Amino acid sequence: MSENRTAGLRRTARFAGVAAAASVAVGLLSTGAANADTFVPLPDGQKVGQNVTITRTGESAVVSPSMAANGAGRTAWLSGKAIADVNTPDGTVGPWNGAQNAPGTNNSSTHGTSRLTTGYIIGCQVNIADSAISAGVTGGVNLTGANVGGSLGVNLGPGQVAFVAVNGKDIPKSGTYSVDYKDVPIEVQGCGGYAQARAFTVVEIIGNDYSKTTLYGQPFSLG
Repeated sequence: MSENRTAGLRRTARFAGVAAAASVAVGLLSTGAANADTFVPLPDGQKVGQNVTITRTGESAVVSPSMAANGAGRTAWLSGKAIADVNTPDGTVGPWNGAQNAPGTNNSSTHGTSRLTTGYIIGCQVNIADSAISAGVTGGVNLTGANVGGSLGVNLGPGQVAFVAVNGKDIPKSGTYSVDYKDVPIEVQGCGGYAQARAFTVVEIIGNDYSKTTLYGQPFSLG
């Protein structure tokens, strides 16, 4: 009788252990699913403008929940390459042209030389479509930037948009110029609704024949 009781207790303990292990496994799977990264491949693009051809290749994003785990943030790890083939006409170099902080106009700035700038437009509860860009994005617009490899933090409320400069290069003369970035993290906070991002690459050529050409990428969701 004692042996049967001992065997029964052992079986009960074994079943309880299996059930507990299964429960832990399900919990880990649920946690992994909730915090899974999403890889977003994005198409190449090209734009021909005055004295310049802009090309973007190898663009991708890895979207994950924010490490702050507050429900209003998310992180995107961004990669890509922007190339500008520039034929700069002779002319007098213009003055420094800073960002004007006006909707739809502040995605570039120069400081006495032509310049290639690439980055991302990030919006909270804003559809960053071609029509919105051509009309001038409304809402609070900010221009921020960081060195490649550094972390960018953006705090956005509903209806707000930020132009985030990721990398850039001066263009002192005609030639081919390129900038690369790999797994640059952008942390978006304060956006309780859906968030969207879209790459931009702008080449501003200053001088007698001023031009500004912008290539936009495909919009993608940040969750």
